Amino acid sequence: MEPLGLFPDPRLSGIDGLLGFHIRLASAAVYQHFTETFSDLGLTQKQVAVLWLIEDQPDIAQADIGRRLKMDRASVMAIVNRMQDRGFVRRGASLQDRRRQTLSLTEAGHVALAEARICIAEHERWLKNRFSAAETGMLVELLRRVYL
Repeated sequence: MEPLGLFPDPRLSGIDGLLGFHIRLASAAVYQHFTETFSDLGLTQKQVAVLWLIEDQPDIAQADIGRRLKMDRASVMAIVNRMQDRGFVRRGASLQDRRRQTLSLTEAGHVALAEARICIAEHERWLKNRFSAAETGMLVELLRRVYL
C-alpha cells in the first residue's frame, strides 16, 4: 500500500495540491470532533482556551489573552463576557496598572475547566492516534512555523 499523499485525489482536481486547502480540511475535522466531544459541556474551543489561560496565569489581562491566542479584542471581550455571565470568570483591577482589568476563575470556572480537561484528553487521544509520537511532535513544530 502506498503512503497517503503520494497520489493526488482526482475528485479534488487542482485544489488537491494546495497546502492551505488541506490545512482547512484538517482544521474542519478537528473542530467537528471537538464540537461533538464538548457538546454536553456547552463550551467552544476558544472558551476552553481562555479558561485554561486564566487558570494557568492568574490575573492575566484580556489583552494578553488576545495576543497569546491571536484573537482580536472584540472576540476576547465577547468570550470573557460570556464566561462571566456563566459565572466562570471574575474581572478585577490590576495592582500594577489601574487601566488594565485582570481575570481570574471562579470556583465554577475551575469546575468547568476540570470537566473540559476530561473531554480534551479524549479529543487529544482521538487526534494523536493518527500519528506516532515523533510525527505528533513534528506536526506541532511544522504548524508553529505557520503561526509564529
